[in-house]
Amino acid sequence: MKSKFLTLAVIGLLSFSTAFAQKQQKLFNGKDLSGWKVHGTEKWYVEKGELICESGPDKEYGYLATDKTFSDFELTVDFKQEANGNSGVFFHSSLEGTKISGWQAEVAPPGSNTGGIYESYGRGWLIKPAAEKDQYLKMGEWNTMKVVVKGDKVTTYLNGHEMITLNDEKIGAKDGQIALQIHSGGGIKVRWKNIKIKQL
Repeated sequence: MKSKFLTLAVIGLLSFSTAFAQKQQKLFNGKDLSGWKVHGTEKWYVEKGELICESGPDKEYGYLATDKTFSDFELTVDFKQEANGNSGVFFHSSLEGTKISGWQAEVAPPGSNTGGIYESYGRGWLIKPAAEKDQYLKMGEWNTMKVVVKGDKVTTYLNGHEMITLNDEKIGAKDGQIALQIHSGGGIKVRWKNIKIKQL
């Protein structure tokens, strides 16, 4: 009888794990840019399982956007900043060339509001993290950012620490693409990996 219950418990656990895994989707396969589209002339390439963005000769804005759109989700991504490191994770966004409309969870060097939310071609900065939270950014090392969007509410986390919580009706009124950014100005290089999304 114990054996039967143990078997049922294992089956139940495996079923739960499989259901969870099915909900969480890899956006980056670690091999190529399948499922993404490059916008602009800046560099996007894969090296040793990592996605790398790097300024090109034009030193302009560049974006790598998903083919699919998403509404309510939990997005996690690991990033490591090299050189300037000014980048970002856009959501509920749309692009025309390198003109992007939407909201950005900031990824930037120390003192530049990583984890804050900026509305591109709109209202600008909506919320910045408290200054003391800048200590959670590990410049030149791997960091984990989580962006949770559900309805009007957006929460960002950096290395397990909540950075901001924002309620905004405009965000909740639409969906859009996920996009990674290279900031203009040149000299930027950021590595990305473990880009995963769970739709809520």
